Amino acid sequence: MFKKVLVHARRGIKLIILFMIAIFLIIGAVAFLYKPTYSVFINGEQVGYTANKSDLQHRINEYVDHGDGTNKNVAFVQVNELPEYKLCLLKRNIVTNDEEIFNKVTEQGIPYYRYYAILEDQEEKYYVSSFEEAENVVNTLKDKNSENIDKISILEKYETGIKDMVSVDEVVSKLYVEKKTAVKVAQNTSSKASGYVNTATTTSSGKASLGISLIRPISGTITSRFGARSSIRSSAHTGLDISAPSGTAIKAAAGGTVTFSGWKGSYGYMLVISHGNGVQTYYAHCSKLYASVGQTVSQGETIAAVGSTGNSTGPHLHLEIRINGVAYNPQNYLY
Repeated sequence: MFKKVLVHARRGIKLIILFMIAIFLIIGAVAFLYKPTYSVFINGEQVGYTANKSDLQHRINEYVDHGDGTNKNVAFVQVNELPEYKLCLLKRNIVTNDEEIFNKVTEQGIPYYRYYAILEDQEEKYYVSSFEEAENVVNTLKDKNSENIDKISILEKYETGIKDMVSVDEVVSKLYVEKKTAVKVAQNTSSKASGYVNTATTTSSGKASLGISLIRPISGTITSRFGARSSIRSSAHTGLDISAPSGTAIKAAAGGTVTFSGWKGSYGYMLVISHGNGVQTYYAHCSKLYASVGQTVSQGETIAAVGSTGNSTGPHLHLEIRINGVAYNPQNYLY
């Protein structure tokens, strides 16, 4: 009886060994004939294969963030359809086509140019390519004691078409107004010259000074940038869209008082926090709002949850930073 059991056991072991050998042979054959790779899809259509999706996506991200490098004024490139990747086994004699995939992504890209408008009495007069040049214009006009210096301001702009740029010297020569000799007459000392007063100061980096420090409300992927245009909105984007799963907690970027909490048309469920000195942060397309009007919130406190309410194509946070009602690029401060 014992011998029969031993014989069956040995046969069983042999079968297991043979089975394992067969498995290894099959794996070896598959590895010899096929290679692991990624099938790439754009807008649901297969466009090719890549052996290294990280390298390909990094190259695409660099293009989205900086353009193709031919124009230094490109702020970013709007790409509406980014590739999706699915792991698969590909026959070794089939080649990947990273370059073709990259070209398909970039051919739909819309470059947005950043430049700086020099305004006089809120009217755009001339354009320069950098904030340093714009600042030089203002400082030179101040040094020359130009009559209209109080009416001169700088506006950072993002558009799909680039403006004709003018040199600093040319802008100064065209905007300079010689100071009139003052005539001493009786007048009401309390009166002030009319003109545009920009209460937001600017720093050497070209962004308005908020007077407060901000933290990121959520972590996520930027899907639409400040100034971008799209078929789903009627004007340039006034904020930053950060993609995140629905229900993700949204933190207050800074402490302040809630001045709006509710439904706001295309914004969907939105919450607004006022931080003093005209500074406000907007949090839109939320699924839930946890703070009410008049409530004081602390920096980092959970105030809402990510959603897709209002004019939205998917769960994300639409974040705005406003100073005296004027929208500024949140990416300059946070992301």
